[in-house]
Amino acid sequence: MTGRDPLAALPRRRALARLALAWERLWPALWPPLGVLGLFLTISLLGLPLLLPNWARPVLAVLFGLAFAFAAWRGFRAWSLPVEEEADRRLERASGLPHRPLAALADKPAGGDALALAVWEAHRRRAAASISRLRVGIPRPGLAARDPIALRCALGVALLASLFVAGPEAPERLRRAVVPGFAVAAATPALRVEAWVTPPAYTGAAPLFLDPAGGAVTVPQGSRLQVALSGGSGGAPELQLGTEATPFRALDGRSWGVEAQLDQGARLVIRRDGFEVAGWTLTVQADQPPTASFAEPPARAARGLALRLSWRTDDDWGVASLHAEMRLKPRPQAPAHVIEIGLPGGQPRSARGIAGPDLSAHPWAGLEVEMVLVARDGAGQEGRSEVATLTLPERSFTHPVAQALIALRKSLSLDPTRRVEARQELDRIAAAPDAFEHDTTTYLALRSARHRLVRDRRPDAVGEAQEILWETALALEEGRAERTARALEQARAALREALDQAAREQQENREQNAEQRAETERRIQELRDAIRRHLEALAERLQRENAEAMPFDPQNRMMDRRELDRRMERMREANRENRPQDAQRELAELEEQLRALEEGRTPRNEAEQRQRQQRERGQQQMGVVQDMVRRQTEMMDSGHRRAEAETQRREAERRAQQLQNRAPWSRPNPQQEEQAQAQRNEAEQAARTEAGREARTQRALRRALGEVMQQFGDLTGEVPPQLGRADQAMREAQEALTEGRDARTPQQTAIRELQEGSRQMAQQMQRQFGQGQEGEEEGEGEGEMMGEGQGGGQGQDQAQDQGPGRDPLGRRTREAPGAQDNGSDTRVPDEAELLRTRRIQEELRKRGAERGRPQEELDYIDRLLKRF
Repeated sequence: MTGRDPLAALPRRRALARLALAWERLWPALWPPLGVLGLFLTISLLGLPLLLPNWARPVLAVLFGLAFAFAAWRGFRAWSLPVEEEADRRLERASGLPHRPLAALADKPAGGDALALAVWEAHRRRAAASISRLRVGIPRPGLAARDPIALRCALGVALLASLFVAGPEAPERLRRAVVPGFAVAAATPALRVEAWVTPPAYTGAAPLFLDPAGGAVTVPQGSRLQVALSGGSGGAPELQLGTEATPFRALDGRSWGVEAQLDQGARLVIRRDGFEVAGWTLTVQADQPPTASFAEPPARAARGLALRLSWRTDDDWGVASLHAEMRLKPRPQAPAHVIEIGLPGGQPRSARGIAGPDLSAHPWAGLEVEMVLVARDGAGQEGRSEVATLTLPERSFTHPVAQALIALRKSLSLDPTRRVEARQELDRIAAAPDAFEHDTTTYLALRSARHRLVRDRRPDAVGEAQEILWETALALEEGRAERTARALEQARAALREALDQAAREQQENREQNAEQRAETERRIQELRDAIRRHLEALAERLQRENAEAMPFDPQNRMMDRRELDRRMERMREANRENRPQDAQRELAELEEQLRALEEGRTPRNEAEQRQRQQRERGQQQMGVVQDMVRRQTEMMDSGHRRAEAETQRREAERRAQQLQNRAPWSRPNPQQEEQAQAQRNEAEQAARTEAGREARTQRALRRALGEVMQQFGDLTGEVPPQLGRADQAMREAQEALTEGRDARTPQQTAIRELQEGSRQMAQQMQRQFGQGQEGEEEGEGEGEMMGEGQGGGQGQDQAQDQGPGRDPLGRRTREAPGAQDNGSDTRVPDEAELLRTRRIQEELRKRGAERGRPQEELDYIDRLLKRF
């Protein structure tokens, strides 16, 4: 018989069967200790032992170790290796062989009969032939019967999940779960030094961070040094500044901090246990006092009675205030009169300008005085100029009684103790009423001044009597119309000052309080009363001179009382809604009307003047729309910043939550959670406050747009529909801001519609009013004050006049008369316009670099920069 002997494979199959039997016995015995070990690893990887006290962690590890040993002992106590007979029985069962053929191969017959031997040999051959079908079979440990609910699978899934949660921190978590915290010394954190210098607030300089490696640093005098040291080993450190040593105060177990004032240069060293940790060489820059000087000697202005004070001031960190002190030269012990001089915005380091105070009404007018400029910086240091001597301009009087009263007023300024002589002079003037036309008001004023000089012994009584004398002299010299005109000018100046102050506070992002708004409201009312009295005085003078009442021209808007009342009401509304620019614009228009009224201007062609006035009003309204576009853009920028801040805050909270989930021991304590919650509440409250303020501003813008639409409709009879859509978008933005939602989309729509509406307004004005006459363009006034970093002129851009023979940009077309005169209609921009153009380009570049803006806006900015 050929072929391989089936008995040759029997040893290998027996070995495999023994291995299968060994695994079926080993795995049930090994599973209990492995389950205990897997449970311990899962708990350790999740970081649960780290939540226990230090003494409890080793106890937990020992308990799991005992459980592991008990499970291993119980599982392996009856375990043994399988023998050859057990392997044969497994092979026979797995192969389905009956009658134990493998045992037959190993047995021998008991007798020696030949027939019996032959039969036995045949039996062995049949058993050997059946061996070729031997199979080992798959090992079956039988865990399913012992674990019917498959806890082993759940443990495996939990172990994999905990390993994923632990990530790269798995080895450290296992080590800290096994090694007791009090048995192994924690690694000492690395030493960290943070030092920075905060300059004084008046310098406006940013904090300066010191390099831990050391070096030389120059800081302003009065700066505040702050040092924080953490980590490392050793005792409490100390700060050595020159020869003076200051110990650090403990912030916690491993952190220290110290603060020091830097008033002089020295070697700054941080020492710990006698060793130098860090050191710097500090040079303190002393704050120099400011300087002030007259650029030219003070003198009377070329026109009017004002002074011309040309000044210059400098300081190393910025001048905080500037004023002029004036003393009476014949009486130097008299209190000085202070003249405040306004500086450019902020605290300029170098500034120059010209002040023009009108001191013709001062009691020292016409007398020789000494004047000195006083500049003060943020540190309170003062710098004085050289003393300048001049004679104050005085008003000339022609009325004899007025001249006598002014002379008496001067004598009281030179010697306030001469009350008896002054009383006698007043009695002499009052005794001759023919000199002042028997005017009862003048007589009562003379008696009032006499009573103050005789009865009132206060030092201030002399000044009050001098004021009465001045008013009486003016009344005699001017009459009622001149007095009301002077009162009107004072009311206009007072209101202009209040509006300028409100505009400066708005530029500095400060809101007016109720008291300031009430003061502005009072000055508006005073201006209204002054205008009413002045108009009445003019009417009386005309009636007296011409024996007729002043005619009322319905086409002359300058004399329309209702227009004046509406303008005053708009100024009040702008003041209540904190819109000082709008109030200033209304005041400028009112002053122009009053100036025209005082000068008595009458146009040669009423139709042309009315058309010019209507065109100017339309241009002003277009300027208001452009200002709305600017303010709406600022509000949308603010919305972008709020949205970015909210996104960053939520991202930070999400990362912090992820870190806490991955590292349970790093969770903040309740106090830290309360502080974080308080900070979140404060940020949300600030965001709500900002949104509420912008909602009010949005409401004011919408109301102003409604007024512009009404005025433009009255002017042209048609309102561009784009302005109506802009009003709707503003309403949606206002509602979104009030409800705390994102208002950027309606704000962007409002900006787009306002820009399109402005173009439509220009086209309507061109169709109705055409091109203005030459010489009607208003020149730009140039301010006399310049400061370092100060911007150029302010104001709204005026729309380009358009008309026949002009393209939409106001340029002459080829078909227009005189179009061949190249350059005849071209105006070369001056230096102020060039400076303004450069600043507009810089602003466009800055906004184009803010990639968080909408893509449409960025594309529009790029097109503008490429074109211009």
